[in-house]
Amino acid sequence: MDTATPAVTVALHDGASVIASSGQVDARRHGELLLPAVDRVLAEAGVKLDAVTGVVVGVGPGPYTGLRVGLVTAATFGSALAVPVHGICTLDGLAYAAGREGGLEGPFAVATDARRKEVYWARYEDARTRTGDPAVDRPADIAEALAGLPVVGQGAVLYPEAFPDARGPEHVAAGALAALAAERLAAGQELLEPQPLYLRRPDAQVPKNYKVVTPK
Repeated sequence: MDTATPAVTVALHDGASVIASSGQVDARRHGELLLPAVDRVLAEAGVKLDAVTGVVVGVGPGPYTGLRVGLVTAATFGSALAVPVHGICTLDGLAYAAGREGGLEGPFAVATDARRKEVYWARYEDARTRTGDPAVDRPADIAEALAGLPVVGQGAVLYPEAFPDARGPEHVAAGALAALAAERLAAGQELLEPQPLYLRRPDAQVPKNYKVVTPK
């Protein structure tokens, strides 16, 4: 599952392929849409939740509120089912899908909407190999560094003046995250801890100089 972008996406993977999936784009309803999506995917596959042997969740980067919905839900499932919970960088999932489904070989970059007129982004040698850590920047500030490269994701679509060679997919799909995780686990690679990759402080802040009211 992934809620790091406006897409609320869930998939069920059997270790070899995706057997059911769901994706809805709504930046304001992550908490409302995620659990019904899980129910839908399980029903489509004809299995119960207790058949799940592991959980993969996108760790971002992404906005604070949406991202934590998926991470908290994944952690809850992991605890209730006593199964491992693995993290995958959301940008890696987009890059993997661009290579596997879109035929993009590389090098290229991935950019998602970070709001505040910024993007979360990373550069890739190919669909499986990220070079460096994800970052958050204004499109104009990285346009020169990424000049000539295809850029995958909604960030490229939103800022065509900075990223003229926009490629799909625009949003991450849980099926790509699951397939990438299965591939890495089969190869004996360690996955990320299911901890949020925020890259910056949340929008909500404690007001300064607020009045403390205590009972007498």
